[in-house]
Amino acid sequence: MGCASCGSNGTPGGCKNHGTCSSGGCNKLEVYDWLANMELPGGQSPYDILEIRFKNSRKGFYRNTKSLTLQVGDVVVVESSPGIDVGVVSIVGELARIQVNKKSPNFKHAEARKIIRIAEQEDIDKWIKARSLEREVMYKSRTLAVNLGLEMKISDVEYQADLTKATFYYTAEGRVDFRQLIKDMAEEFRIRIEMRQIGARQEASRLGGIGSCGRELCCSTWLTDFRSVSTAAARYQQLSLNPQKLAGQCGKLKCCLNYELDMYLDAVKAFPKGDLKLRTEKGTASHIKTDVFKKQMWYGYDGEAGIGSGLIPLHPDRVREIIKMNRNGKKPADLNDYMDVTVVEEPDYTNVVGQDSLNRFEHIFKKKKRSGNRRKKGGQGANAQGNKQQGTKQQKGNQQKQGSQQKQNNQKGPQAKNQGGGNPNNKGGGQNKRRSNNNRRKKPNNNSNNNEKKS
Repeated sequence: MGCASCGSNGTPGGCKNHGTCSSGGCNKLEVYDWLANMELPGGQSPYDILEIRFKNSRKGFYRNTKSLTLQVGDVVVVESSPGIDVGVVSIVGELARIQVNKKSPNFKHAEARKIIRIAEQEDIDKWIKARSLEREVMYKSRTLAVNLGLEMKISDVEYQADLTKATFYYTAEGRVDFRQLIKDMAEEFRIRIEMRQIGARQEASRLGGIGSCGRELCCSTWLTDFRSVSTAAARYQQLSLNPQKLAGQCGKLKCCLNYELDMYLDAVKAFPKGDLKLRTEKGTASHIKTDVFKKQMWYGYDGEAGIGSGLIPLHPDRVREIIKMNRNGKKPADLNDYMDVTVVEEPDYTNVVGQDSLNRFEHIFKKKKRSGNRRKKGGQGANAQGNKQQGTKQQKGNQQKQGSQQKQNNQKGPQAKNQGGGNPNNKGGGQNKRRSNNNRRKKPNNNSNNNEKKS
């Protein structure tokens, strides 16, 4: 998957390799260094061969002759042919030694190209400029190839960091004479041209993409050993031979068909051959399909209408028994007598989901509420008890308010006394009298209003 369609670790989509990804795409041949935190024995120098990553899936092994302190992710300047190139360190230390022995068994240490220096800002700017020219050059080169009538597809272009060489990756069914194309491109782009033919799977690994499973392509994330895949792998796994379902993004058979092939080959050995027909008194039955996981072989009588009508599942042991009878000149009456009947085991528990009521706990809470009212004496109704409780609550609330107001007035000192009219016996002042009078129940006569005006 390319940078134009994703954003990793908070970087916006289309970051053009300026984000956290160092390969031009998410998880494209990423490496986890599981030997990073291990210390070397005393007196042993670190391995001087490093793996350097370039555009897409291209990698190479380079020698650190200057004993530079390099870590994974450092941008370095390396030797090229001709000139120099810029890459990113992907593997260092003992893991690089393991990778060299695995990928290049005939690797010659003395012939390895060298790491020149750690890249400076000027080198990185020039490298970014070269990468920005690649897409436009690829489109123009495709136009030149179409004008010359060449049956080839230019899928990718990689510029060298010093802008001295450009490598064009293409796919073609056969041999292509592109001598005139090289002349036209050299005249158009004013750069040294190198043509490199790759296969369909290598093209998919360089460009990346999403498979039918919803994950990134195996060839662009971790798979580097491209083995041949045949339709026999699909037959052993009882898959329908549908080219649209079996083909990957590259147009070839999916590499994942080989992942479980060995397991299926071992499981098929426990089944009798499917090309043998079973002869019965009812007729001749042919093999239709095999279910490896359920260990069943499906047979159907010849001449019956419909492909899937009247299929009879048989256990492999039953099939061997019938084949042995046919070889001895005997025929069973009907295959239905040998049919493998599956017995459904009933569970030893009952499913009570949905049988219980959601209100089954409400009667418990109702009893608790009623128990509080039983403390009152009898002879009074529920309304009388409720009114008494409300009255006591109001009296307690009024007493608490009066006590808090008196404390506040005592803290204020002489100001509160002056507001009370200068009477030393009047501690709360006139405001407390008014509030206490307001809290009391008002009488229906008008004498109370006159007394308030006089005060």
